[in-house]
Amino acid sequence: MKKRTLGQGLEVSALGLGCMGLTHAYSTGQPDRAAGVALVRRALDLGVTLIDTADIYGPETNEKLVGEAIAGRRNEVVLATKFGFTFDRGGITGIGGGRIDGSPTYVRSACDASLRRLGVDHIDLYYLHRIDPDTPIEETVGAMSRLVEDGKVRFIGLSEASAATLRKAHAVHPICALQSEYSLWTRDPEDEVLPACRELGVGFVPFSPLGRGFLSGRFRNVSDLAEDDMRRGTPRFEAQNFAENLALLDRVERLAALRGITPSQLALAWLLAQGEHIVPIPGTTNPSRLAENAAAADVGLSADELAGIDAIAPRGVAAGARYGEAGLRQVNR
Repeated sequence: MKKRTLGQGLEVSALGLGCMGLTHAYSTGQPDRAAGVALVRRALDLGVTLIDTADIYGPETNEKLVGEAIAGRRNEVVLATKFGFTFDRGGITGIGGGRIDGSPTYVRSACDASLRRLGVDHIDLYYLHRIDPDTPIEETVGAMSRLVEDGKVRFIGLSEASAATLRKAHAVHPICALQSEYSLWTRDPEDEVLPACRELGVGFVPFSPLGRGFLSGRFRNVSDLAEDDMRRGTPRFEAQNFAENLALLDRVERLAALRGITPSQLALAWLLAQGEHIVPIPGTTNPSRLAENAAAADVGLSADELAGIDAIAPRGVAAGARYGEAGLRQVNR
């Protein structure tokens, strides 16, 4: 696996692994913990070093699964996790409309709890999952910087922050990476966020780089999604929008076939070609899909191929917003 560098010197694999789907959001019924552990370990075998989780996934169970998977292999892992959404053991109270807490007191308590669940003594990359509108970003990042001073965290990051917020945060403590949604059907970061990252030397980590799985070609109808799948509640997966978005998928599939690669590999290779500071984190529960995604790191696209992809997937090509109204209020803030 090729390597890339985020921010101030954090070397990672060119593609990481997003672990959310192993226990959260897309799962139906009781997640298969053993299969999830095996998949993370298989990712390490393939040379994937950046493993991304969050305290809210589950909640709590995802970090515990990742901790079990990396036990005995900690030196192979660049471990990233996130905090900010409040929750209790009864379920999520943050994603979509609940409270986000970036207060200095919560920063420390959330980090300590993640360290316990992960079974490690430090986190390599610690993200604020969403910006707290009630706490100045300077205060949140100041508290995160003290975690670095204490040796609990190596590098700090933000998720779904605006360019203006990134600049304010970076002035307090160097931000290693900004994580936001970015893919062939979500190109919003190109307006302001990606230029700011390049200007400041901040890495960019696209989550949902395959359009929440849509660009893989796995789904051809809304009915292909489980009844409790989170995607059913997002505008792009609503029936009419879904049908319109299939036209984009068809174009991606045709281009991929011409190149002799899969749609997922085309979408990931396109992201990698947008800059050496970009490290996508596709997620999957399928070992064969994992290997397919990892192989995208070796796909090089010519200037003509990149132009062809831009032509079929311009900014704003997707039908429907990526989140509902509550979710959209929490992004690019």
